[in-house]
Amino acid sequence: MNKEDKTIQDSVEKGEWKSVRGAKGKINKYQEYAKATFRKDRRVNIRISEKDLVGIQKRAVEEGLPYQTLMSSILHKFISGRLIEKKS
Repeated sequence: MNKEDKTIQDSVEKGEWKSVRGAKGKINKYQEYAKATFRKDRRVNIRISEKDLVGIQKRAVEEGLPYQTLMSSILHKFISGRLIEKKS
């Protein structure tokens, strides 16, 4: 066990950690979001600028995702109201 693990274990044993209310419900909700985001039952072809595609591909690499999965996730979040335009 490393130093960080020992610190966490000591903290738990001292009773400094508490259960989060409604955690199971939140976990289930986000699992459903993930399933809906990553379920691929339709194919769509779109045209986008080279600059935007390169930007999405770079961001996907940073996130550790295939770029098409990232695009699908972005679209899903926007449609479900969880991704909003940032006002300047």
